[in-house]
Amino acid sequence: MKTEHFYINLTTDERNRVLESLVRQKSNLMAQGKYTDAVDDVILKISKAKRKKFRIRYI
Repeated sequence: MKTEHFYINLTTDERNRVLESLVRQKSNLMAQGKYTDAVDDVILKISKAKRKKFRIRYI
């Protein structure tokens, strides 16, 4: 069975906003005394993701 991979293209500003919102979510979960493992994993994946330049070609 093949694993599906999903890709998302974010600008630097969009990436920063996503990270800020995840950190805010982590803080909220910590204040409630809940686990933050899932949010931590997503933060690590986004922060370590390779940045690739590409061109959009209009046909």
